[in-house]
Amino acid sequence: MRFRFLAVVVGVVLLVLVAHDVPLASHISRVERDRLITTLERDAYVLSGQVNAITENNQEVLRVEAIALLDKFSTTNDATAVITDKNGYLLASTSGNDVSGEDYITRPEIDSALLGRFTSGVRSSNTIGEDLIYVAVPIVSGNSILGVVRLTYPKSIIDARVFDRVRSIAVAAGVSIAMAVLAAFLLASVISRPLTNLRNATDRFAHGDTATQVDEQGPNETRQLARSFNAMADRVRSMLNRQRSFAGDAAHQIRTPLTALRLRLEQASDSIEKSPTVARDHIEAALNETSRLTNLTEQLLRLARTEGSVLESSNVDVKSLSDEICTEWSFLAAEKHVNIENQITDSLICHTNSVALREILGNYIDNAIEHTPSDSTITMFANRETNLITITVRDHGAGLVAEQYERAFDRFWRGTAPQEPASGVQGSGLGLAIAAQLATACDMQLELSPTASGTGLDAKVKIKIS
Repeated sequence: MRFRFLAVVVGVVLLVLVAHDVPLASHISRVERDRLITTLERDAYVLSGQVNAITENNQEVLRVEAIALLDKFSTTNDATAVITDKNGYLLASTSGNDVSGEDYITRPEIDSALLGRFTSGVRSSNTIGEDLIYVAVPIVSGNSILGVVRLTYPKSIIDARVFDRVRSIAVAAGVSIAMAVLAAFLLASVISRPLTNLRNATDRFAHGDTATQVDEQGPNETRQLARSFNAMADRVRSMLNRQRSFAGDAAHQIRTPLTALRLRLEQASDSIEKSPTVARDHIEAALNETSRLTNLTEQLLRLARTEGSVLESSNVDVKSLSDEICTEWSFLAAEKHVNIENQITDSLICHTNSVALREILGNYIDNAIEHTPSDSTITMFANRETNLITITVRDHGAGLVAEQYERAFDRFWRGTAPQEPASGVQGSGLGLAIAAQLATACDMQLELSPTASGTGLDAKVKIKIS
């Protein structure tokens, strides 16, 4: 990843530099050439005016003064300058290879300037054996052409000056690329290091090291990724621990009815010939153990199905649901000589899973019926706060002691208050555990507390109002 990131960053920088510097270099090259030619044109016009001031003299004096003028010009300018008379013969030159009186009329720029036209451009020169940049200006006095001033530069010199300017851009581009490589390498290291650590941690976690944690370091995105990994690891560890605990508890709980069932069947087998009545009693007890085992298995399956699930929510009318639940459980309560009273009269709407809420309230009422003495009343009522609806199922049984409230929602835990007489009921200890998991899946809160009078138990479910 580091090298791919490095290649991408350097590639982007190269594209930006190419898109920016190539047109810039071309523009600078063109501007530099234009600037040099403009300088030649300016100098040629200046010389033309200076020569025009001495053209009244005779030819020999004119030649001497032209030579003196060019000698002075050559001290401040490295262009090759020549001055011809009106017939195109050389009067003076800054080049030591030119001969006074030489015919320059064969040069196209001289010929064109003698016709009164200013000329500039590039042409091949046989004399110097390379391309030549030239500027030729006619020396004009009134309507007469008195001669020509020509300035020339070898094109290679102009190209060298242009190259010097462009080279500075190339150097700056090279420095930019080097800085981009360094910055990309450092940035790639900063980004890839936490990702590499996260990958290594993932490999360790996948190979069974569930205690693995990742340091939350690096850029904000990688810190968030590490935070998500740690949260996931914590949840997986918690699930694994619950599964181990669940498997151990389930095995322990199932072993008891299975052992009892085996013993009852063995006793029935031993008694079937000697005492059919005793054998029948053992078989009936075995059937009871089978029913208990079936009930336990069903509750274990329900508990497993709700483990870690998230249930869909919808708008639920609490009054309508509570009426249905109280009606459903009223028949069982009547058998135990217990009355169920629904005090929810106002229409309250909450956003939750109706099946889960029905299961939780049903579990509360089932426990209340089991532990409430005869000729008493179980009451269901609801309170609404700012963003919360609390539904309470209140019984008038023996309640729980302080340390039992913390364990009431544990799996396979069955508690009886010291003052409550033994009922002979053999519960599985999974009802409230299932209710707790359903509440977690629907973002509800469950709570058990003693009643205000101190007699009985308030079983509460708290639902957020969206």
